[in-house]
Amino acid sequence: MWKKSSILLVLGLVMTFISCQSTYDKLLTSTDNELKLKTANEYNETGEYYKAQMLYEQVMPFYRGTPQIDTVYFNYAYTHYKLENYILASYYFKNFTQTFTNSVFSEEAAYMTAFSNYQMSPNLKLDQTYTFKAIEGFQFFANKYPTSEKVATCNSLIDEMRKKLEEKAVENAELYYRLSNYQSADKAFKNLLIDYPESKDAEKIRYRIVQASYKQAENTIELKQVERYETVIKNCNSFKSKHSESDYSNQVEAILKDSKSKIARLTDSSTVGEK
Repeated sequence: MWKKSSILLVLGLVMTFISCQSTYDKLLTSTDNELKLKTANEYNETGEYYKAQMLYEQVMPFYRGTPQIDTVYFNYAYTHYKLENYILASYYFKNFTQTFTNSVFSEEAAYMTAFSNYQMSPNLKLDQTYTFKAIEGFQFFANKYPTSEKVATCNSLIDEMRKKLEEKAVENAELYYRLSNYQSADKAFKNLLIDYPESKDAEKIRYRIVQASYKQAENTIELKQVERYETVIKNCNSFKSKHSESDYSNQVEAILKDSKSKIARLTDSSTVGEK
């Protein structure tokens, strides 16, 4: 008896599923656009985003120029986001803001353009194209809708992504240094201070600039060494003026003393050579 009722239950579920599938498949070939839109909205509300998406795609051309079109397009864009197709979601949300400038959904579409890119922002070891796009999008949103309650979230997410970009830039600069590419390391560390002047790692970055410039001076041809060591001295003094109580003070003092000594020796030798 139990087995028979179980079989009947399974068969009932299968028939219900087939029936639903059949209804959906028939609807895809139907010319009743009002029913398609109504059903698409129902699917959207119940989380069946793929089915909703297919129906929205079909009805959009028929609702173009009508009062409902912005709602249809907005819901369509959201189905991509819900299905985690973030590239397409960002594209359609951005297109929405450009097409339906006066829509009540424009503000949220602008935010979702950026937030979709944020969802694609990878870990710091990978290419950060979408991180930059997300930052740009959130900044655009904050400028266009300064009174929006979402501005605080935008600023928080921008800070989060800038921190990631800073960490990646530090890693790249450190890699140059480890590979003994001191010229590129020096430039990369200096750019870090330009791009992230409030960096919590500013002290270490300035110390690395001292080290990289010192290594450059050591490894350059003698003709340019005096000029290079003068740069080292300048970097040392800059470090000392900003970080007088640093844990790196002894190392910086040693580099400063050695650079001055080498300039004196190089200058003396060149004077002797001239005689």
